[in-house]
Amino acid sequence: MGMKVYMDYAATTPVDPRVLKVMRPYFSKKFGNTMSLHSFGREAKKALEDSREKIAKVINANPSEIIFTSGATESNNLALKGVAFANKKKGKHLIVSSIEHHCVLDSARWLEKQGFEITYLKVDKHGLVNLAELEDSIREDTILVSVMHANNEIGTIEPIKEVGKICREKGVYFHTDVAQSFGKIPIDVKKMNIDLLTASSHKIYGPKGVGFLFIREGVEIEPLLHGGGHEFGLRSSTVNVAGIVGFAEAAEIARKEMKREAERLTKLRRKLERGVLKIKNSHLNGHPIKRLPNISNFWFDFIEGEALVMYLDQKGIAASTGSACSSESLEPSHVLLAIGLKPHQAQGSLRLSIGRFTTKKEVDWVLKVLPEVVERLRKISPFKGKWS
Repeated sequence: MGMKVYMDYAATTPVDPRVLKVMRPYFSKKFGNTMSLHSFGREAKKALEDSREKIAKVINANPSEIIFTSGATESNNLALKGVAFANKKKGKHLIVSSIEHHCVLDSARWLEKQGFEITYLKVDKHGLVNLAELEDSIREDTILVSVMHANNEIGTIEPIKEVGKICREKGVYFHTDVAQSFGKIPIDVKKMNIDLLTASSHKIYGPKGVGFLFIREGVEIEPLLHGGGHEFGLRSSTVNVAGIVGFAEAAEIARKEMKREAERLTKLRRKLERGVLKIKNSHLNGHPIKRLPNISNFWFDFIEGEALVMYLDQKGIAASTGSACSSESLEPSHVLLAIGLKPHQAQGSLRLSIGRFTTKKEVDWVLKVLPEVVERLRKISPFKGKWS
């Protein structure tokens, strides 16, 4: 069978052993409820507030602007729905990019059913939003613009500083989903004019089931969860202290190692891309330069992506086609269609995403196996001759 190689870091990451170590005590020894007045509660409360400070530091925010949630999906739902309902007197128009994660797009579609109006911003062939088009789309009754920092499928990095500047000048809230970029490339909410920002723990070697939403002071937002008034009254629910402590440690590690790790991953990614593009009739998706250090997305003529992923899995290589959260659906990726691929091209896509534990040896193994698998699939391909 050869090596077992994990090339799906954009879907989720393993928990770093250093993270696991700091989490352990909070399951059994330091298990207090942050709302309790006794010493167990106070100990948990201190751990929570220390974690808030660590996280805030990574994005240059104030600790009081960080709300812990169950993950990016909840944070994105809270950002869009919470802002929409709190500001509906001002207007009922929101703008989102057409390549957002499903949790943003589905929240937007749900808001349409509640009487809000949504504009879906198109992107160019590299996946970049058009700033002039954004400016033209903002109306008197626009309350929120949501554009992700970096795309989870193709790795393209959006010009969010410029997007934020336009929104700030027009008096519109700007939300960005940084689930893929947080901890990998620098983010500064002040310099980038960001009002709301979503991030997730399990993308940066922290535990699953934890995320946060940065809400700039003064932003009007309605909570989705009502209860005991946790998280400044914006997100009731007994706080997941162990998870949050792990998330904060993962964020701290990522902040300290970011520059060095980005350089290492960029080198590996370039090696991977050079090797894959030697395969005949293979193409790279996304921006050639403005991209995350760890995501590569390709499409291959005459091949079906699902079959490619299954065959690679048999060879011990974990990869994906489309985005992980919806990879069971056989619909072509909305991101790849948005950048102009035809449905049959989008269905021939493969995302390889690398991370902290990826080695040069693993990349070499993928470059040995992938051409063989592609050739084998093309021999039996039902698409040959139908391609146009």
